[in-house]
Amino acid sequence: MEKYICTVCDYIYDPEKGDPDSGIEPGTAFKDIPEDWVCPLCGVGKEDFEKLEE
Repeated sequence: MEKYICTVCDYIYDPEKGDPDSGIEPGTAFKDIPEDWVCPLCGVGKEDFEKLEE
């Protein structure tokens, strides 16, 4: 699964880890995260993330 990076603070959403503090289970693809989810570090929405090119 693809990782996504916040363009504001560089937080990386890793689907293998999810975001348990926000109720996002490990194994959840970025596209499957609810639209009202926000970056756990800076609070911006999904629209401010882009696919991480590794």
